[in-house]
Amino acid sequence: MRVTRVRGTFVVTVKNAPPQQSRTEVSRMKLSFNVAEQGGGSYWSLAILRWVMVVIFVSFGMQKFTLQSAQGIAQFITNSPFISWLSVFGLRGEAYFLGVAELGIAALLAAGAFSPLLSAVGSFMGVVTFAITWSFFFTTPGVVKWSWSTDPMAWNLTGEFIFKDIVLLCVCVVLLLASLPQSVARSRNA
Repeated sequence: MRVTRVRGTFVVTVKNAPPQQSRTEVSRMKLSFNVAEQGGGSYWSLAILRWVMVVIFVSFGMQKFTLQSAQGIAQFITNSPFISWLSVFGLRGEAYFLGVAELGIAALLAAGAFSPLLSAVGSFMGVVTFAITWSFFFTTPGVVKWSWSTDPMAWNLTGEFIFKDIVLLCVCVVLLLASLPQSVARSRNA
């Protein structure tokens, strides 16, 4: 049996052992999703983004198991319309929940290097995570002070810290779009 890849399609060539039946059967299997590590050209550089996001999610997830981090994110969770329900777990419990979720996303993204579907699921969960995190910019009181002065949008260090998450959100969107089936990618470009 020989497996080759031609334009996103795996071609499996099977030769039967008996010489009287030496014929070649060709079976084509369409890939549903894409994996950057299996691509070529500029597509390969997306693999770097994946592994950077794995490192980021692992580090963020590990931090959630410290008291300092749990205390630091409490104000965001309390004011969020999306995850304020986590407060039922208490100060440490809500941080543990988010830590486990972030480590799970890291695992999905890492496994996504080998499984296209896991790549899409992990990327989608990253998009959701950073969309919620970026919403803290607007839902947490005191992060941004809007004014008509020469500095129309003054933010504190917390705001600057949260604002960088828009870049991480965009990276996860790029990884998600790159993981989608080719049929979806074609309709997206049409």
